[in-house]
Amino acid sequence: MIKISSIESYLPAKILTNDDLAKIVDTSHEWIYERTGIEQRHVVDGECASDLGVQAAQKALLSAGVLAKDIDAVIVSTCTGDTRFPSCACKIQGAVGAVHAFAFDINAACGGFLYGLSVADSMMKSMGLKNVLLIAVDTLSLFVDWTDRATCVLFGDGAGAVVLQNSSDENGVIATKLYADGGGDNAKYIMLNNGPQNDHRGYTSMSGQAVFKHAIESMSLSMNEILQENNMTMDDIDWIVPHQANRRIIESMCKLKGFPMEKVVMTIHEHANTSSASIPLAIRAALDENKIKKGDTLLLTAFGAGLVWASAIIKI
Repeated sequence: MIKISSIESYLPAKILTNDDLAKIVDTSHEWIYERTGIEQRHVVDGECASDLGVQAAQKALLSAGVLAKDIDAVIVSTCTGDTRFPSCACKIQGAVGAVHAFAFDINAACGGFLYGLSVADSMMKSMGLKNVLLIAVDTLSLFVDWTDRATCVLFGDGAGAVVLQNSSDENGVIATKLYADGGGDNAKYIMLNNGPQNDHRGYTSMSGQAVFKHAIESMSLSMNEILQENNMTMDDIDWIVPHQANRRIIESMCKLKGFPMEKVVMTIHEHANTSSASIPLAIRAALDENKIKKGDTLLLTAFGAGLVWASAIIKI
């Protein structure tokens, strides 16, 4: 079993409330909250993805009681790395002092944490790695058009980090399942670097209605399949922790599954959509609030640009 020895998070200090956004774009708190469930978001102020990732990683190492020099691999899920190269993972590896680790990035957008979890789990089993540092970090506030109220209100910044270890413990990663569909118009539903900007980063754009429908259907399907393949039912699940994209997507998905909302972790009101960081941020918040407890079984599910989607079952 690959054990999750620690899970930690880091959020930038700067907070933008819906009322703050109403001062710079034609919107209101009511308009945003009704459509998304978002009340505020943390945004970087002079920071970049690797800065957030280093903070989360250092907390995770300390919490796990693992020295950076004992880490075998640093895997970073991000679609908003500081530079096209070198990788964000290499920057974080150097900053935390994981001198014996190899390092690389993966990009599965909002599904990135679950993709990273699956990659780390598989590599640890096949290569005999003992300690892996997995970080999910995104800074989408740097890639939005702040005059476009349809998108700029949706995103926040943050990082989550986990230390994974080989263990005989029954707790850990039970299963992961990954999907993608880049065919036809699917790849156009969500696009980064979609427009000119002075620094050539581009803007984030989205076909909201198409994303909404596909997200509900694909995440529900992936949860069904991963449960069936592991001879489990929703009765075996203590908490669903979905990607925090939109409250209405989460509510519709749980209604379709017949799963009570009181057993769903929701942090979108505080964090907004933090892309790949949203699931570890949500788990850490629920642990801090004593909702999730040691021994609980979690069903994780996410959807993102690509299109990609994924689910995982872990015992915390």
